[in-house]
Amino acid sequence: MVISADARARIDAEIAKYPRKRGALLPALHIVQGELGHISVETARGLAEIFEIKPIEVLEVVSFYNMFFAVPQAKHHVYVCTNLPCSLRGARGLYAELKSHLGVDDSGDTADGRVHLGHEECLGACAYAPMLRIDDTYHEDLDAAQAKALVDALE
Repeated sequence: MVISADARARIDAEIAKYPRKRGALLPALHIVQGELGHISVETARGLAEIFEIKPIEVLEVVSFYNMFFAVPQAKHHVYVCTNLPCSLRGARGLYAELKSHLGVDDSGDTADGRVHLGHEECLGACAYAPMLRIDDTYHEDLDAAQAKALVDALE
């Protein structure tokens, strides 16, 4: 199994928090992806064994949420909210500036594969538009210079 002993212990600790084992599937996916960078079919099989479900049920969750990846990804993920409130406050221009600044191609990946740039339909904070998510951290009310500085500060 590709799930490490440390990840398994953390998953078991999450399972203990829920009345039904399956309730801990999302935290388990975060744990495994944090360690491996993505959720492979083999990893999904391992999680399915732990949760006593079919591997396809794990993969359905992985494919539904854009925060989970079935194939290896860039080290950092930068997403700009492009929903209406963010767009009205300049998000589309912010996205275009970041795309140019990073030199990303249509895949959204930098040439070195270090950063992936994408857009999300909604980051759930319309009052603070435009919103940017870098990895798991949210940034609000940004202009292009601030967003570029945040991206440039990535490891």
